[in-house]
Amino acid sequence: MTHNHVSRHQTDTRTRLLEAAEALSRRLGPGNLSLDAVAAEAGVSKGGLLYHFPSKAKLLEALVAHHLSRLDAALRAEEATGRPNAAITAYMDQFLLECARQKPPASGLLAALAENPQLLEPVRAQESDFLARIRADATDPDFATVAFLVVHAMRAMKMLGTEVLDDAEAQAIIGWLNRKLQDGGG
Repeated sequence: MTHNHVSRHQTDTRTRLLEAAEALSRRLGPGNLSLDAVAAEAGVSKGGLLYHFPSKAKLLEALVAHHLSRLDAALRAEEATGRPNAAITAYMDQFLLECARQKPPASGLLAALAENPQLLEPVRAQESDFLARIRADATDPDFATVAFLVVHAMRAMKMLGTEVLDDAEAQAIIGWLNRKLQDGGG
């Protein structure tokens, strides 16, 4: 077996484990995430899981990093287009994708943060970076900031199960924000 094949296999297994952890936290709730359940969900032995994540804390840390890296990749891809408001548009689009994917709404991120509040710091740092990038390429940085905060409010409500908007209403608000951004902001 070549080194590349081993690395790719290990990366695939790691990704499968993270996706299994996310799926389980959505299905069972954030408090019921166990290493045994994640291994079973991913079709990996517990030893295989422990090879990648030697503790539940390490799994949760990786789950947070996985969530943030997906969001970062989506923003970078859109930013590379050079279009005005690309970062905030990608940020809102990713929120809508999360909404479509997460039924019920409890996310792997919530499970990780509930288990280990210290993981909030990398989330805070990454979100600060996202906001700086959003403001930097916005035609109206203040309006883009408001759009960012709207997404955060809707995401928090969804994670906590306190939504006041259904999915169609949330999509309509995001659509309205996008139209306002195209028109130059608020």
